[in-house]
Amino acid sequence: MANKAETQEPQENQNSKLENLKELGQTDIPTFKSDIHCLTIAGQVEGHMVLPPQNKTTKYEHVIPQLVAVEENPQIKGLLVVLNTVGGDVEAGLALAEMITSLSKPTVSIVLGGGHSIGSSIAVSTDYSFIAPSATMTIHPIRLTGLVIGVAQTYEYLDKMQDRVIRFVVEHSHISDKKLRDLMFKTGDLARDIGTVLVGNDAVEIGLIDEMGGLTDALSKTRELINRKEAEINAVLPS
Repeated sequence: MANKAETQEPQENQNSKLENLKELGQTDIPTFKSDIHCLTIAGQVEGHMVLPPQNKTTKYEHVIPQLVAVEENPQIKGLLVVLNTVGGDVEAGLALAEMITSLSKPTVSIVLGGGHSIGSSIAVSTDYSFIAPSATMTIHPIRLTGLVIGVAQTYEYLDKMQDRVIRFVVEHSHISDKKLRDLMFKTGDLARDIGTVLVGNDAVEIGLIDEMGGLTDALSKTRELINRKEAEINAVLPS
């Protein structure tokens, strides 16, 4: 007589395949369990306002528990952040960037497709950053949508928020404050806007991103940082 676990296993496998098909478009996915956690920032970073259902979003309240788990789980040794984002809520994006940069474990980011607007802050929040040759990053001033109260305090608040973003990017990359501000307020590069579009190596040359590369490069760098950290820990442990 089959035990309970054996009778339930086929149904569990079927449910797993249905879930994979629904979420990933395929029934079987690789079962390799890596010690590097992959965090995807895709679409628009959704913050305090719920975006329309047709928008592809990354909800910051879903990402925060993942980052906590990365820090707490001893089986996870490093974090790879994959970005293809148009930006989104500035405070939510900045909150995620602050959490990533405060992790004790090695972190690497790679911009694939796009790392626009507040996505640039998330991209530079890791220990090391990559950008694909065809990927782009848009640097522009903070903008407000919806109802705006037209008083002096509103513009003062925008200036303070802009300074917070600039300070974070400058502190976590190799770009200067002046250069970043020049790119933000440059006219002529963007239709109906001010700002600058950086393509691939442009972001590396100005010091915003560390290196141009692909997925293999990002994974290799993550592994290198993990090995370096483990070597440092072993060096201070008593023999």
